[in-house]
Amino acid sequence: MKTNVGGIDRLLRAALGLVLIALAATGTIGLWGWLGVVLLATAAFSFCPLYPLLGISTCPLKKG
Repeated sequence: MKTNVGGIDRLLRAALGLVLIALAATGTIGLWGWLGVVLLATAAFSFCPLYPLLGISTCPLKKG
């Protein structure tokens, strides 16, 4: 698994994931709010399985 989620993307995914999970847990939004778990997982592993299919990477290039 090659890293393809960069710093800002990772931070936004984690924040939005936590918000969605909190809203789903309190019943404010429906069951789709539990998709926040997916956002948290992709932030934790710095890998989004959809990005390679779309040819996207927000991770900066490594120098060296």
